[in-house]
Order: sequence, then structure tokens, then C-alpha cells
Amino acid sequence: MHPKILPLMATFTIFATFLLTLVQTEQQHIVLMDSNVMPKAFQSPHHWHLASLSSISQSESPASKLIYSYSKVLDGFCASLTDSELESMKASPGFLHSFHNSPVKYDTTHSTDFLGLTAVSSPAWESSNYGEGMIIGVVDTGAWPESDSYGDQGMGPAPARWKGQCHFNNGSLCNNKLVGARVFNNSLIAANISMLCSDSPRDCDGHGTHTSSTAAGSFVDRASYFGYARGTAKGTAPKAHVAVYKALFGEYSSPCDAVAAIDQAVADGVDVLSISFGYDHIPLHEDPIAVATFAAVQRNVFVATSAGNAGTDLGALHNGIPWVLTVAAGTIDRRFRARLKIGNGFSVSGSSLYPGTHSTNESPVVFMGDCANATEELIRGKVLVCQGFNQLLSLNNSGAVGGVFVTNVTESLLEELIQISLPAIFITTEDGQNVENYLRSHPAARGSLEFELTSFDLSPAPTLASYSSRGPSHSCTLVLKPDIVGPGSLILAAWPSNIKPNENGPNYLHTEFNLLSDTSISCLLECGIRSSRTFSQQLELLGSTDL
Repeated sequence: MHPKILPLMATFTIFATFLLTLVQTEQQHIVLMDSNVMPKAFQSPHHWHLASLSSISQSESPASKLIYSYSKVLDGFCASLTDSELESMKASPGFLHSFHNSPVKYDTTHSTDFLGLTAVSSPAWESSNYGEGMIIGVVDTGAWPESDSYGDQGMGPAPARWKGQCHFNNGSLCNNKLVGARVFNNSLIAANISMLCSDSPRDCDGHGTHTSSTAAGSFVDRASYFGYARGTAKGTAPKAHVAVYKALFGEYSSPCDAVAAIDQAVADGVDVLSISFGYDHIPLHEDPIAVATFAAVQRNVFVATSAGNAGTDLGALHNGIPWVLTVAAGTIDRRFRARLKIGNGFSVSGSSLYPGTHSTNESPVVFMGDCANATEELIRGKVLVCQGFNQLLSLNNSGAVGGVFVTNVTESLLEELIQISLPAIFITTEDGQNVENYLRSHPAARGSLEFELTSFDLSPAPTLASYSSRGPSHSCTLVLKPDIVGPGSLILAAWPSNIKPNENGPNYLHTEFNLLSDTSISCLLECGIRSSRTFSQQLELLGSTDL
């Protein structure tokens, strides 16, 4: 090789390496460190983390790479690193392991009656004094502090051990019920992701308000969802304190933020922690939530997690973590009903959550098969009877007075189907056949729909909800999961008054209470029970002492 070529090749190699460094993209990682090897010269783990980043960083400002330093549930930090920086970090003194910042998957009044916690004289509530003195931490989408479910009438201050803070713009929005509110969004900021309401613990989604009030909402009279489930709303531990840690932002929910929330909740002094999110199909040692909750349990914090909403497939469950309570969702003995009345005394009842007027005017009732060929001229001013519900959305705002859909709909599917402006009722195939036979013999029949009916003590109940994830857990096949089934279907709890109760529903619908179904709700119910009872008492209360 010509001697003059060697310097040229060396220069090219250096330049190529420089270009490669420029084009490398940063990704967020959680890095575990061995605090036992931290040099004594550092004042805190935070300073050690900064120094470690400075030693491997190719950035002019290595401190800007640090997103969080953890101190309670992890020895380590979250940082934005290139692939080469991560490899260099692995060679640093004290490095143990790293987790990639893959988004976590988060899952979404009569239930307390169903659990035997109804009356003020209930022995289960009396013996626990309704959870008084306990602090429930909820890592979710925040809270709507103006809700009556966060009222603190008759409540004393949080225990002296409580170290939490209130980070609403107006600190007076916290009280003796809602004792803490924080937001964890550093991962969003580092990724340059801008989202509405991401810089405040205020709930702009609704899920966090619903779940936290499910666990520890105060007594609120005359609560209902547009007339359904009318009564007194209350959490399972109505005198417990609540602290919310906003760390979930839809598809951008980061484990860096979630672990920071868990870390702070433990530092603040919560007794019970709700985790309504998790990972699917990854080993425990690759799951930062599993590692963080292990440390939380070691610090005497009871942790409850949701099993997920992936349905009946075997092994779809997440949070198969041995040291936490993994909660599946079940139905309760309450159904929301409506009634179709035809002619002189013929009637059938079915499921409905139509939020409009109490009843419709008497109108012609017609059977139209699957309603696929229904035109506006044919259906205007009539109550339609349709096989199945495939035409439900197309009949919305069609001019029909109402719709009767013949299908064996589940309660969880009902929640998704009925948030439209068409007055609708869902009846069984057996009742549908009776209606069809009646209409064939009475072609000029007229009828009406009556809504806002609630029935109780239907059986069998509880049953495992169709949407609730099943085991076994891929994370730890030796441990049977989920641990327990709690009420999770169509549970009434607080809701932000400026957010639609269903994103697919009409824009004009607003309510202070909403009905939701998912395993995170059953998880929060179990958190509330845990705040009211010892763990063995909780299992005894639920009839689950064989677990």
C-alpha cells in the first residue's frame, strides 16, 4: 500500500466514526446500578449518576441526558443514551442491568354493596373504620380534584408520617381526602412529546379519577349515570386518604415515568399502591415494574395490579408478578335495563344504558331482519327490531325513534355499544324470537321504550368478565395468576365533568359519574378493601381463603 494512503485512511476512519456518532439516535433506558460500589466522594446517588453519564457521554451537556434518579425502589436512573453510550455504560463501575423504555400498557357504587360493605353498620367497614388512617397511592392519569368524591367532610389530616405534596396549580385543591398529587412527565419532555394537560396532576383522561374514587371515594348522595345506578356512591375505603401520581399518558406511557411515580409514592409514605398497567410476555428480570414493586413490597407497601383486558386467550395476562396481588375483573349482580312495550300488555326487558329521556313516545314497531336495507324513508318515526347489532352505528341519527337489537350481548360489550344518541335496547335471542312472532301476527303494532331501569340480585354472579385477561403468566409460570377476581364491570365512580363519558359518544354528554369496565377498576376495589382490612381478613371477606 502506498505510504501516502495510510494517513488518508486513518482520517477517513475518524471522520466516519464522527458521522456515525452524529446519526446515532438516543433512546431512553432505565439503568440499574450497584450502590455498594458508589465512591464515598459522592454526596448522593444522583451525583454518582451524573458522573457516570459524564464519563461515557458524547454530548456537550451530559447532565441533560439524565431524566430521573431513583432512590427507593431502584438503585439507578433513567437517561437518554445512544447505543454506543449504553455499551460504554455497561463497562462502568457499578453497572448491573438496563431496561429499554418500552411503553407500558395501562388497562381502564353498587360494587361495595355486592362485597357486603353496604350499610353504615356493616361489620366489615365498622371493624376497619372505613379505612381511616390509611393512604392509598394511585399511579394513573391523575385526578379531577373538584369531584365530590374527594370531599373531606369529617376526615382528619393524613398521618404524621405522610411526606407527600400537592402540585396542582392551586394547592388548596388538595385536602384531608386528596392528600397528594404529583405529575411525572420527564420522559415525555425528554422525547419532545407535547400532550394536553401533561404538566399537571389534573386528570384530562378520566381513568385516574374513576379508579381512585373507586378505591377511596367519599360518600356522595344522589349519584348516577344519567339515572342508572342511582344511589350513594362511595369507595371501598371511604375514609382512607388518596394520593395520585400522574404518570400515564396513553400510548406514551413510559416506564421511566411510572417507576419514578412508584419511587416517589414509597418515599411519600403510602400504605397501599395501585398499579393499573404492566407488560405482556416478558421475564421478570426484564420488567422494571416487577423490580420496582419488589422493592416497594420490601418496604411494607401492599401492591395491587390489574391483570389486563386482553380477553379469553390463554396466557394473555400481564403483571404475573409473584409478590403483588394480580386482580382479574368480574361481573356483579346488577344489570342496567330497559323495556319494550308493545300493544296491550306485551313487553320484554333487555340491557341498555341509553342516557337520554326516560321513555319514548308510542310509535310503530317493525321487524326488519338484520336492518341492512333500512332506508330513511322506511324507518323514520319507527322503533326498529334488528337481528344483531351490525347496523347500530349506521342507524344512529337516522330518524328512527329507537332500536331493539337481538343479540346475547355481554355487559362489557354493552358499555361500548350504547354510547350513541339512538335509544337502544339489547334483548336475548329467545326474547327476540317472541318479539318477531308477535309482530308477524300484529303488523300494525305500536309500542314504546322505557329506560333507566336497574335490577339487582341476578345470578350467576360474580362471573369472570369476558374482557379480563387469563393466565398462566408468561413472566412466571410457576405461580398461579391472577390471584383474585374483583368487581370490575360497569362500576359507577367519579368522572371529570368536562370530559365525555365515552370518546365515541355524543359531544353533548357530560356527567360527574361514569360507568366503566376493566381490570384496573377491580384492582382499585381490592386496594380499597386492603385499606380496610388486613390481607387475611380481605381474603376471608371475599370468600377466598383457599387462595
